[in-house]
Amino acid sequence: MKSFDLQINGYAGVDFNGDDLSAESLAIVCAALKEDGVGGILATIITDDVEVMRRRIARLVRLREEDLEWSQMIRGFHVEGPFLNENPGFIGAHPVGHARVAEVSVVDRLLEAAEGLTRIVTLAPERDAGFAVTKYLAEKGVCVAAGHCDPTLAELRGAIDAGLRMFTHLGNGCPMNLNRHDNIIQRVLTLREELWISFIPDGAHVPFATLRNYLDLAGSDKLVMVTDAIAAARMGPGDYRFLGREVRIGSDLVARAPDGSHLIGSTVTMPRIAENLSRELGFSAEEIRKVIVENPRTVIGEIG
Repeated sequence: MKSFDLQINGYAGVDFNGDDLSAESLAIVCAALKEDGVGGILATIITDDVEVMRRRIARLVRLREEDLEWSQMIRGFHVEGPFLNENPGFIGAHPVGHARVAEVSVVDRLLEAAEGLTRIVTLAPERDAGFAVTKYLAEKGVCVAAGHCDPTLAELRGAIDAGLRMFTHLGNGCPMNLNRHDNIIQRVLTLREELWISFIPDGAHVPFATLRNYLDLAGSDKLVMVTDAIAAARMGPGDYRFLGREVRIGSDLVARAPDGSHLIGSTVTMPRIAENLSRELGFSAEEIRKVIVENPRTVIGEIG
């Protein structure tokens, strides 16, 4: 069984969040993923105007139906936003002007556009009053994930009781400077037995030494590795422009702003994740298979 990626924003120069996605570009993405040993993904649509998000989802729904291999590769959607914490650091690369509180009527419009293909929705529990959207999604069988958020421990527990099942890319989507004891990373690790936790193991989003510490606590039973790849993934070193933003990929294959001041998305691929897990973190072949093949599928109900 091949790897499965729960979070891909784009790949091989193609952006799922662009407005010019075509059958030709989708063919490029799927061929590149297949070449990299990926058996399935969730196409990730990030925060924007809700109608823009709906349009992008609907376009992908339509395009993936044009080829059986494309529909087998793109198993569904991971909707990341727009119900995120809008404060600096927590919002990350999402456009802050489109972050909003969670509403059932709004999420219903996004689900409608996806025609039953929404598998994960990432939201901020503290922006979901009474955890109404979390309950609504859980009842529909959608995996609800927390991310780009700063809920209290009590709010996290309340969200879990309402149906929250996962945390999206722990260690990212939060400010560089946090309270050293009471912070979102510590809160999630406190509740690690009740949540699936995903990480981006590229050595840049979370340094390997730090990730090792997190993994010692989290274990591998409910662990998932994701690329969270942007269109720059697989492009190699150089200067690029995606969605109106300048991106510089260095010799370390990490995407940063041209001045090197901050990361701009992930360019890691599943083959590199497998290599990093083995070389940097000492994972066995069985452990690697668990976190990039089996667990991701279990999260969305494909196995288990």
